[in-house]
Amino acid sequence: MIEPIDPVRFIGNRSSGQQGFALAEAAVGAGARVTLISGPVTLPDPPGASVVRVETARQMLEAARAALPADVFVSAAAVADWRVEAVSGQKLKKGARGAPVLSLVENPDILAQIAATSATRPRLVVGFAAETENVVENAKRKLSRKGCDLIVANSVAEGSGTFGGAENEVHIVTASGAESWPRMSKPEVARKLIELVAARLGSAQ
Repeated sequence: MIEPIDPVRFIGNRSSGQQGFALAEAAVGAGARVTLISGPVTLPDPPGASVVRVETARQMLEAARAALPADVFVSAAAVADWRVEAVSGQKLKKGARGAPVLSLVENPDILAQIAATSATRPRLVVGFAAETENVVENAKRKLSRKGCDLIVANSVAEGSGTFGGAENEVHIVTASGAESWPRMSKPEVARKLIELVAARLGSAQ
């Protein structure tokens, strides 16, 4: 997710968006009507999905709210927790005064806000937790803090190969416990997660 500093530079991360796009494609394949809200990526649109392109966390929250009501909300995007307080209209150039001081403000918490909606809250709210340490423990705390129904946790520590890679190793965390899945391709993770979502929706009827 891009959070601009000036017209040339921005704060971002190494997420490729592959897992989110694979989830959208798997959901379409399972017969769901899918709205995919995507940050700046180089991936082709998943066939059959309605794609909304955004560049900032605030735009993504607006698009997520506009997509409600929905049966399921999956928050797989790697959204920046912080953004610069003020964006410069011109390139910030080097000078005798040294590096500029960047004041940061907190971005909206999209997952928590969608989970906290009342009349339009999806029946199932699924979050993702990209962690560098204590993956399952941190995901359990996030599950409670965000108010969602399920967290898909994975490691993005150095050497994990998750960001930008073709494979993922995830842990499914719910209020009743955690289940670790073996390392597999991101499309395989997506298909298995969509099967799990469908089963949970079916059991809730």
